Amino acid sequence: MDAAHRTPDVPLLFVDGTRVRKSPYWEATERSGCLSYDIYNHMYIPGWYTDPLDEYWHLINHVTLWDVAVERCLEVTGADAHTFTNMLTPRDLNACAVGQGKYVVLCDERGGIINDPVLLRLGENQYWMALADSDALLWAKGVALGSDLEVEVREADAWPLQLQGPKAKDVMAALVGDEILGVRYYWTLQTKIDGIPVVISRTGWSGEQGFEIYLRDDPGRGVELWERIMQAGKPFDIHPTGPCDRRRMEAGIFNYGGDMTLENNPFEVTGLERLVEEQEADYIGKGALERIRREGVARKLVGIEIGSGPITVDCQDFWPVRKDGRQVGKVTNAVHSPRLERNIGYAWLPIELAEVGTKIDVEAPFGSATATVVPMPFFDPKKEVPKA
Repeated sequence: MDAAHRTPDVPLLFVDGTRVRKSPYWEATERSGCLSYDIYNHMYIPGWYTDPLDEYWHLINHVTLWDVAVERCLEVTGADAHTFTNMLTPRDLNACAVGQGKYVVLCDERGGIINDPVLLRLGENQYWMALADSDALLWAKGVALGSDLEVEVREADAWPLQLQGPKAKDVMAALVGDEILGVRYYWTLQTKIDGIPVVISRTGWSGEQGFEIYLRDDPGRGVELWERIMQAGKPFDIHPTGPCDRRRMEAGIFNYGGDMTLENNPFEVTGLERLVEEQEADYIGKGALERIRREGVARKLVGIEIGSGPITVDCQDFWPVRKDGRQVGKVTNAVHSPRLERNIGYAWLPIELAEVGTKIDVEAPFGSATATVVPMPFFDPKKEVPKA
């Protein structure tokens, strides 16, 4: 979900016409001084307002508000909605209670990853899936058309914001009361903020304490909701920012389309193996994924530390990875973590080089550097911070 971290001397460009949509919070982000936008799910997503490094530290120490309405929600309803949604993912949704959320993958018949949304079960037969940048909605509509199930698949009238940082709970309590303090990690609350209907989930793309606030039904109240949150957050030094690439990487969170694509399956991505749950129910790609589970994989997306001075350039292209002079893989993204005081990244490697401790060479724009395969996440591996 990462928006481009352009430097201040790069001009801001907009696409003409109406084919790229603006979020319900567009006017508010403009008034707040957004300096960079990217395009994601056919919409504009704010990148940064002041400086990406300043915004990183503010996220870690205070609280930040992100316009992530680009997380378009695939909604499934109807008498067979549970059966149908359970068919889309290798996670066992029979273990997902009403009001609960799950991080899931949607896979094709070969086990390829179509998307990795946060799924919310809002009713017995009502699901939302907040999509990464892809055309997964069209894929799901095609699956529904070819099934005999009674379902409706559409884009929900839901427009998420993210409130992220250690003071996020304080802001939420000021908005909706102490009831929010009882919402567990990956659970939800359906309520109103000053009469504005919202769904609140205790989730986020930062690895910090956080919430996603889904404006529902009336996008015309987006600016009103934004301003109400900013008002409640003023005593806690709230700042509007974009999604934070450094922090999501510290947390071992992936960016679909960059770190992984349809050509990859969950067993190839470190940490996503757990999303393929053994179950009796059938789902799309089950045969392929169970075969991959038995036979293993030939490559793996792993965490690396790059031994050089602090990385100051964006990973706009894949950086080649070499071993003994031969190209063996690629770096999908790399950043300098100010808190960890080291360079961290993700790299695709042959399985025989994916063991922790393996040394490789990375060809970056600043020159060649030695890197080491390390465990992920790089920070807070037990997710104690967001669960606190």
